[in-house]
Amino acid sequence: MTRKAYFWPILAIGIVLIVAPFAISLPSKANSGQNMLNGFHPIMQQASVDQTVAYYADFQALRSLATGGIAASSEIPQLFSGLATTLHMSEGQVAQFFSSKYPAFAQLLSAFPQLTPVFKNVGPGLDHFAPLVSTMKANVSNYAQVDSLPSFRLFVWFFEVPGILITVLALLGLGLFSRRREGDAASRQVAS
Repeated sequence: MTRKAYFWPILAIGIVLIVAPFAISLPSKANSGQNMLNGFHPIMQQASVDQTVAYYADFQALRSLATGGIAASSEIPQLFSGLATTLHMSEGQVAQFFSSKYPAFAQLLSAFPQLTPVFKNVGPGLDHFAPLVSTMKANVSNYAQVDSLPSFRLFVWFFEVPGILITVLALLGLGLFSRRREGDAASRQVAS
């Protein structure tokens, strides 16, 4: 086996390093990865994650209000009926009384039926977001480490530059460039 035979596998490795990134769509994937990192940058800062955790704790406190709101919305008609009977008023008069004396409470009572679908989503929504909040909290430092890497857009060049260098060195080792020069010199001698 000649010395040049060793350069064929090296040439193959160089070509694979050049072609593989494009075959697996690395340029577009690296660009998407960098865009994702850039998009999450403000969200994954410690202060932002701490604020998200605090808001989530506040929303957790609303779980019992939502559960009570679902039950209360079905009791509102009985409340007005019972008050009307006890106060010897019509239900309309009771509603007018609440509107004039307790407008915020009257508005809240009238909104309960429309809020029932929202109240029904509070518990499942909080359960759904719990893993997201805990994952964010646990990964602030991991995100910071990944974000400190060079731009993902450069990853293609980590393959391309060595691939080009290896390919050129293999071609030199195979003598492909020297044959061309020898052929050029021979054709110049013939032309003279």
